[in-house]
This record gives sequence, C-alpha cells and structure tokens, in this order.
Amino acid sequence: MVQTNDEALALMEFLGVPLSRITIGPLEVKSPITGEPIGQLTPHSNAEAHRAIARARQAHLAWRQVPAPRRGELMRLFAEELRTNQADLGRLVTLEAGKILSEGKGEVQEMIDICMFACGISRQLHGLTIASERPQHRMMETWHPLGVVGVISAFNFPVAVWCWNAALALVCGNSVVWKPSPKTPLTALATQALFERAAARVGGVPEGLSTVLIGGSELARILADHPKVPLVSATGSTAMGHAIAPRLTARFARALLELGGNNAGIVCPSADLELAVRAIAFGAMGTAGQRCTTLRRLIVQESIYGNLVTRLKTIYQSVKVGDPRQEGSLIGPLIDGGSFAAMHNALKEARDLGGVVTGGERVNVDHCPGGYYVRPALVEMPAQTELVRTETFAPILYVMKYKNLVDAIAMNNDVPQGLSSCIFTHDLQEAELFLSAEGSDCGIANVNIGPSGAEIGGAFGGEKETGGGRESGSDVWKTYMRRATNTINYGNVLPLAQGVSFDIE
Repeated sequence: MVQTNDEALALMEFLGVPLSRITIGPLEVKSPITGEPIGQLTPHSNAEAHRAIARARQAHLAWRQVPAPRRGELMRLFAEELRTNQADLGRLVTLEAGKILSEGKGEVQEMIDICMFACGISRQLHGLTIASERPQHRMMETWHPLGVVGVISAFNFPVAVWCWNAALALVCGNSVVWKPSPKTPLTALATQALFERAAARVGGVPEGLSTVLIGGSELARILADHPKVPLVSATGSTAMGHAIAPRLTARFARALLELGGNNAGIVCPSADLELAVRAIAFGAMGTAGQRCTTLRRLIVQESIYGNLVTRLKTIYQSVKVGDPRQEGSLIGPLIDGGSFAAMHNALKEARDLGGVVTGGERVNVDHCPGGYYVRPALVEMPAQTELVRTETFAPILYVMKYKNLVDAIAMNNDVPQGLSSCIFTHDLQEAELFLSAEGSDCGIANVNIGPSGAEIGGAFGGEKETGGGRESGSDVWKTYMRRATNTINYGNVLPLAQGVSFDIE
C-alpha cells in the first residue's frame, strides 16, 4: 500500500506495517522537511469505506459484551507497545508532520498518557442512583456504548488526537473508524499496526474494532452520512466543521468538533516577565505555529509593552529555524506551500494596515531545499483588526496594547473562536476576574502558563467557532456513551409520579 523513502520505510517496517501492503498509488505523501515524497498510497474506495463501517458495526456488537476492565486491559497493552516504540513512532511523526524530535516523541507520550487514563476509566464507568418520590421504587442512570465512532484527524497532531478519542471510545465499548489527514497517513498506518499488536496480546478482540481509512474528503462525508456511525469526532479547520456539522445534524448524529483557535494571552504589569517570555515563545512558535492552541494574539498593558516587545524581538530574531531532526532546531517547517502562502499574504495585509513586522521571511535550510521554513513573525498592530480576528495557521503573533484589564478581556473574547486563553499576572483579583463568568469565554483559561500544553486529565476543547467539543480527560468518556434512566418498582402497587391518579375499575 505504501512506497517510502529508506528511512520512513525502515521505521514503518519496524513498527509492524506489513510489507504486503506496499505498492505505488496516486496519493503522494511528502515530508515537509525536504518537500520530497516519502510514500505513495492507494486510497480506499467508497465501497471499501462502507465495508469497513459494516465490519466496525459487527465488532462493536461483540466488543460491547466484553467487561469494561477487560477493554481497559487492551488500552494498557497498547500503552506498552507505544512506550516500547515511542522513539520510532515519534521520529515518523517528525518525518511526516515536520515537528522537532522532542515534539514528535511528546505526541506519542500523549498517546501513552490517554491510554493509561482510559485504562483507569474502564473501572469507573459509573452512573447515579437517584431518590424516587414513589415508595418501593429505585431510579438510576446506566451508560451504554454508542456503536461505531468515526474519527477525522488533522495533520498537526497526526496520532495523538486519534488516541484521545479512540482510547475512551474503545474502553466504553465502541469500535473506531479513523480517517487521518491525507498529508499524514503513514503515522496512522504505523499506529494501527501497534494497536493490532496489542490486540493480539489481549486476545478476543473482534476484527474491525479499529480501522484506518486512507483518502480525502469523500471518506469524511461517508462517515458523516452513514446511519451506523452515531458519533463523529472531527478535528480541523472551522471550514471543515461547517461542512461536516450539517450532515451530522441532518440525521441527528452526534458531532464532537475541535476546530479553529485564535488564542490570546494578556500580560499584566505584575507579571513575571521572564516566565511570561518563555511561555509566549513556546506558545507562539512551537510546532511552527501549527497548533490549534498556538498563541496568536498578545495583549500587553501599555506600561510594560516596550520592555516586553524588546525582549520578544530578540528571541524572534535568534531562535533556530532548521531541520527538525537536528539537535538545537526549535522551529521546523510549515506543512506545505499553501501554509507558506497564507502566512505571506497575512503579513502583507498586516503591513498595509500599519503593522510593524519582525521576522516572517523564508529561511534556507541546508539539504532541505523543498521545505517551507520561515522565521516566526512578531507583528505590532495598532488595533485588533479583522485580520487579527482571523486565524492564520502559521507562526504569526499579533501584539497590541491595553489600558485596563476589562478592555483586555473584551479583546480576548472579541474573536469568532473560543479555544484557549491565558493571563500573566501576580494579582489575585486580575487572575480571578479572568477565570470568572465575566472573564475569558474560552474552553481553556490559564494563569501564568501559555495556551498550549493541556494535560490529559482535563477536558480539552472550546466554544463558538471552535465547535464546542471536548476530548481527553475529566468526564469526557460520557460523550462516547448513551445514557439510560431506569426506574425499578420492587413493590406490589403502582403509585404514579406527581400524584397522578389513573384508577381502572
């Protein structure tokens, strides 16, 4: 199914992708590091997608009968496989998505963490016992698997986002059909191979419990339209969400949407600037600005604006942009030429609007002539324009001034997206206001850390055009289950609720 260059081929073979699946196909995969092809795949047809969903449906019918702790054991063994192969799968993430090595390895660590979290959750799929108003009655809630869960993932987190969904979906008794980004299918195939290795170790796992579909938007539409897929989790752009959501709504299916993020950070006069600078640098430049949680807007109190911006300019001009496989590189390439063009156009518009730009130029990297490497851009803007309110998926940080915190919070909220936000302050009142109902309107609000780096234990997601979905920790497992309210009458009479009388002679 795949033709790769030597390094990618060696990694995939070692991770367990069968060589019998390797061939030449019309879907060419390029590494953003060099711009060169590393694989050619044959996409799945529509008919194959429908057959995969049918197999997943049958797998669910068997898997839902397996005790939840046993399902959790599959996640534990999968975590073991990931831990054993973390460096190799992480390097494949680097080759295919362009992340620096520590970020590629860190993404696999996220997978390990959520698998262990899911293993624990498998013994905590509990409902409530509710007091009944009727004598000799017991009322309770029970939770049951949904069925087939469709997962549509994006290139920037090619394996972790799938695992956030799949680990919980599987311990809840569902099956999973995964359509990865066509830009990063090799990591998906390698992940599936490791999953199958774990499934063989646990035994009794039905065929088709986890399936990967390689292809484009037509496969996503099949998942969105299929009557046997009750939930689709889709991560990507807001435009993608606008395309998927109406299709799910039309058949009353569930949508778990993780879409755009135009995340802001507020820096107050009491902030520890050394800490803030470090958090801002990673938040704005990490993953070459290609995170949904990337820091894109910085709102700085005018009394410290000059000092902070001067420090940031020094970092922006000196940070190492280069081959992400090399030690010392902190900024790897953009995913492709389209991302570079979007960044270039945004910076041109910013200058036209009076913005002062530091950085943003293309960088030549030895032995990587086809890669789109850019120096991150710091843009001082006179106001929060429509351009600033629009997310550009690239390392651009717009910096603006504020006078009082109420105005800064209003700026934070005055964008269509609502994923993540942060404030840097040592003032308790400022921090509490930011976290209150009058504060940030985002799904994530942090104090003295950047917008990135959400831990597995917390629910991840946002509001407004971010889609309203939640993945990963807390009680997110409920998303992948259906709730039933049960009432049991263990008496000999039939009292009705609310005092209703309905006597039959």
